[in-house]
Amino acid sequence: MLPSLPDDARLWLFAADRALSSEEQTALLSRMSAFIAGWTSHGRPVPAEAALLHGRIVAVGASLAEGEVNAGVSGCGIDSLQHALDDAAAQVGVGWLSGLNVLFRDDGGTIQALSRPAFRRLAKDGLVTTETCVFDLTLDTAGALRTIGVERPAGGSWHGRVFRLATPSVA
Repeated sequence: MLPSLPDDARLWLFAADRALSSEEQTALLSRMSAFIAGWTSHGRPVPAEAALLHGRIVAVGASLAEGEVNAGVSGCGIDSLQHALDDAAAQVGVGWLSGLNVLFRDDGGTIQALSRPAFRRLAKDGLVTTETCVFDLTLDTAGALRTIGVERPAGGSWHGRVFRLATPSVA
């Protein structure tokens, strides 16, 4: 994932409100590639790359060195990324989920998105556990994306702690 970027490259993850068709995925990535080709921050080109994960999560990484003058991607640069993502999403007819949503796989393997209170109710009822696969959109480097990945059992993510998920009992 994002092979042209170093491990310390900054990472942003955005989840679509639904699964994208293969045509929508191609169109979205094409639009993001066009944006990235001209992306600048403080007048400097931003070395960046985008990828689509699990048919609905856009990963964008950028590698402006933090040690340089006006280093990193500026707030205006991040705003331009968000505008480009919003425009691309509008073109394919999809929206972006709030960071307050929880993405997880249901028992059938389908990715679901719920509000945190709704996910908490599932946890309380034992319908999601430490073994439920969740998507961690808080990763902030390309290296973390490559080594940890966005999808993993909730017990190995912040979800297990925040929602106090139970370990499933063995029958």
